[in-house]
Amino acid sequence: MPVGHVDALDGVRALAAVAVLVFHVAIESAAALHDNFFSSLLARGDVAVPIFFALSGLLLYRPYARAALLGERPPDTRVYLVKRALRILPAYWLVVVVAMVLWSKPHLGDVKTWLQLLLLGHTYEIHPWWFGLGPRGLAQMWSLCVEAAFYVLLPLVAAVLAAFARRGGPGLDARARRLLTGVAVLAASSFAWALLTYYPVYRPYLNAWLPRAWVFFAVGMALAVVSEWARQETGENGPARRFVRAVGASAGSFLLVAALAYAVAASPLTGTRFSGVDGVWADLSELALYATVAAGLVTPAALLPAGGSPYGRFLSSRVMRFLGRVSYGVFLWQFVALYLWYDFTEQQAWSGNFAGNLVVVGALTLLLATLTHRYVEEPARRLARLATSSRREKRTGTPTETATETATEKAAASPLP
Repeated sequence: MPVGHVDALDGVRALAAVAVLVFHVAIESAAALHDNFFSSLLARGDVAVPIFFALSGLLLYRPYARAALLGERPPDTRVYLVKRALRILPAYWLVVVVAMVLWSKPHLGDVKTWLQLLLLGHTYEIHPWWFGLGPRGLAQMWSLCVEAAFYVLLPLVAAVLAAFARRGGPGLDARARRLLTGVAVLAASSFAWALLTYYPVYRPYLNAWLPRAWVFFAVGMALAVVSEWARQETGENGPARRFVRAVGASAGSFLLVAALAYAVAASPLTGTRFSGVDGVWADLSELALYATVAAGLVTPAALLPAGGSPYGRFLSSRVMRFLGRVSYGVFLWQFVALYLWYDFTEQQAWSGNFAGNLVVVGALTLLLATLTHRYVEEPARRLARLATSSRREKRTGTPTETATETATEKAAASPLP
């Protein structure tokens, strides 16, 4: 089982980033709006968002899970928050400014709008001036608002889970089981939130808030607990190590389950796409199926066997690792690239040409993402290391990191749209 940064998870992130891009181009070109099975599959490309959330839960909760299992001190909250802020905000702010200048000129003097956008709080505006999930070019940022809320709450949630785990006694197995129980409660809260969204009246804005997404983050958090549990077990036949071996021997089964769940999600069970609200049961079905897809794709990548697997080797290939590194920029720029192309060609929404638009928009998005990664994200990451190194030295009493801390920081610093 891999330790520290896992290349295969970059590959999963790449798959999710490409899926989101394809989904948005399919919507704008109307390819996802037709009444056929292929269109239904395209219309469910938003399943990539839960995959991103699961990756965040896995990578960011992992050091907290390790601390809880071993009874150690958790990561420094200030260091963690500074690194998160410098990881996501500079590139995001750049895209916000570009999109606002291009398509929202009448609102450039609106201080409230700027504060909401720059602080990732615009999804909490119940009566916005924009149509849909955000101003033109920024509609996808609702999921980044959810991510930011998770980042802020994670230290508190981790502390509560650790306190609950300690009540189970000093044993590793007992603490791990209690952590998994607590994570399961978090997952269940998403379904309770879905009920709250529909009763007593339907409030669609609640769908873009963190509580609905806990089930997806919980998928990754559970994997974080299992991976650290297996790493700390002394015997080869402990429950966590047996589970890891079973995953390594059956990666294909996980992928098959994910594919079947995706196909079912594309069926009428989860409601009619883009034509109104079908009801709470469709919403609950979507939560369960999307969580299954995320678990099926992320689990065999997170718990790779020692010798690797065909799935892991594909995800760890040079192309997939590159796409994973620039995936945050792909997420940020895709609507800007799409609308610039539509403006340049004077295309109207839902006018077709899915394949042609996908090639051009994909290439432009990848170019912008690559430039942003090199000239914005990497400098910001270096700044984060400088800003936090002195505090880490003061906390640890040593001028350098341990191998475990270095691996953990690298994993937590991975691009997480």
